Amino acid sequence: MRIDQISIFDMHIRMDWRAVKFDWNKARAFLVTAEEGSLSAAARALGMAQPTLGRQVDGLEQELGVVLFERVGRGLTLTPSGMELLEHVRGMGKAAGRVSLAALGQSQALEGSISISASETYAAVLLPPIIAKLRIEEPGIHVEIVVSNRASDLLRREADIAIRNFRPTEPDLIAKKIGMADAILYASPAYVEKLGHPKTPYDLRHADFVSIDHAGSMIKPLNGLGLGLTEANFPLLTESYLVMWELVKQGAAIGILDAYIGDADPGVVRVLPDLEPLSFPIWLVAHRELTTSRRIRRVYDFLIAELKR
Repeated sequence: MRIDQISIFDMHIRMDWRAVKFDWNKARAFLVTAEEGSLSAAARALGMAQPTLGRQVDGLEQELGVVLFERVGRGLTLTPSGMELLEHVRGMGKAAGRVSLAALGQSQALEGSISISASETYAAVLLPPIIAKLRIEEPGIHVEIVVSNRASDLLRREADIAIRNFRPTEPDLIAKKIGMADAILYASPAYVEKLGHPKTPYDLRHADFVSIDHAGSMIKPLNGLGLGLTEANFPLLTESYLVMWELVKQGAAIGILDAYIGDADPGVVRVLPDLEPLSFPIWLVAHRELTTSRRIRRVYDFLIAELKR
């Protein structure tokens, strides 16, 4: 018998599908609920009604004959059975994602949808003229701009392409370094005058700054430039870069932003223009399998060319 005549049945790896009592939709509902911590959060993540999601989770429990969640206040906590099942379902979720990516990656059409993830400032300032030009050249491509100040998870298809300020470490992602950007201190002319037109980092020891996260991540790098700041120098906090920028333009405090964006705004001036900038890289990231799609490769290469300009 030739090798090509041997079927999988002859190789004794036949599976009894009648014994498999598992619905992937219900498993996905369980997985997202476990990761989000509540039915309401999971329903929002999946874009479905909470009662429908709840019925799917209940149905999975009935099919398997186990209790997967216990209610704790307004949230849910996994039972020992749920914790044991979670790792297996996570593996299924990753496999489902790979199947979806492989199918999408084989698409050769230059028509369809693509999503691009970027921070608020990049999404509001850098991307619009680029996307407007792309729409002229490729009208069949529909673009969704995913605005997020955190890194979108490309492996879970939160976006197809992402603009980031750090190099990804996941082996399934590819990345192209666009270049380096400078983060500069900015303030309104009125606030600079109020500070007495500071000339040295020491002159900013009593200045107010806008913090962009609860961790106070700006203090250490700014102090590395000799500013000597403490938490008292950050009376304003917002996780929105656009809100931060409006506070700066209103003369409330000093903020830090990409020089390409900040220098183009006539409502602000550089604080300590001779101060060494904080430099950071700009990376364009996509899933490795997505590069086999002509549509996504076209947009990826287009973004590289335009961002480098």
